[in-house]
Amino acid sequence: MILPAWPWPDLLLAWPWALLALPLPWLMRWWPQRAAAADAALRVPWPAQLLQDIAGEADAGGARLHRVLLWLAWCCLCVAVARPQLLGEAVSPPTQARQLMLAMDVSGSMGEPDMVLGDQVVERLTAAKAVLADFLDRRAGDRVGLLVFGDRAYSLTPITADLASVREQLGDAVVGLAGRETAIGDAIALAVKRLRGQPQGQRVLILLTDGVSNAGVLAPLRAAELAATEQVRIYTVAFGGDGGMKLFGIDLGQAQDPVDEATLRKIAESTGGRFFRARDTRELAGIYAELDRLEPVDAEGPALRPREEIYYRPLALAMLLGALAWLWRGRQR
Repeated sequence: MILPAWPWPDLLLAWPWALLALPLPWLMRWWPQRAAAADAALRVPWPAQLLQDIAGEADAGGARLHRVLLWLAWCCLCVAVARPQLLGEAVSPPTQARQLMLAMDVSGSMGEPDMVLGDQVVERLTAAKAVLADFLDRRAGDRVGLLVFGDRAYSLTPITADLASVREQLGDAVVGLAGRETAIGDAIALAVKRLRGQPQGQRVLILLTDGVSNAGVLAPLRAAELAATEQVRIYTVAFGGDGGMKLFGIDLGQAQDPVDEATLRKIAESTGGRFFRARDTRELAGIYAELDRLEPVDAEGPALRPREEIYYRPLALAMLLGALAWLWRGRQR
């Protein structure tokens, strides 16, 4: 069954249930008579009497016109209570939002337990996930995508406003999910591919890694050139300790893959971004707080149609018709 379309597309009623009061005069017409039959001393209050007059029978022409005026006034009053509204032309108000792609290293070195989170020593990936989750909690109104990389790069979520899905995929990421090595160049190339569909000026990649690129097809600096061509700004974050292991404060030697700060700095500078260094969770949290200030983007918000309240029009008409009915009745008397 196909219901007929609303004949006035630019008009709506905020409280359409108020129109259920339209048949009230006919209901009230019978109630006073039955009440009076039960108790002759019972007097009908004037509002009920007015409703009874609206639906009452009219034998004379003057009385008939009086009741027509009352009925029209009642209809206008019900429409006014239903709050009619006029819809204006659709507008897209400007808003500030961010279009971000997050690339997180999940290679084997991210399993190094050298980060302090609260009062516990945790793996680098666990600490990075905690800080990123807090970063996502402050992304109200933004659109964020997530990819992880190890031997290869994999997109976990597209750029979306559904941050709950991004947060869920982030929580499921584990060390070695994409392999044990580090393919920074492939991660940048995949992010550029995902960001091509975004408007220019809104293509931003935040890349977090703790090692040196030692896998993948594309070299990091060559991938940075591709990002610069596509106008993708990259903010690189070198995460992790100094790369060594310590026991009772004594350095036991350097790890095999310290952070390649020089390459990460060149990647950021060649694309118009910035390089950050975070040796602990406190510094990492400070970096993401700084990114909050770096990347606001002006964009069009969702299309809205402004509403104009016009309940005063049927209300004024109801008062006019009521006054005419009162004057007409006085004339007849």
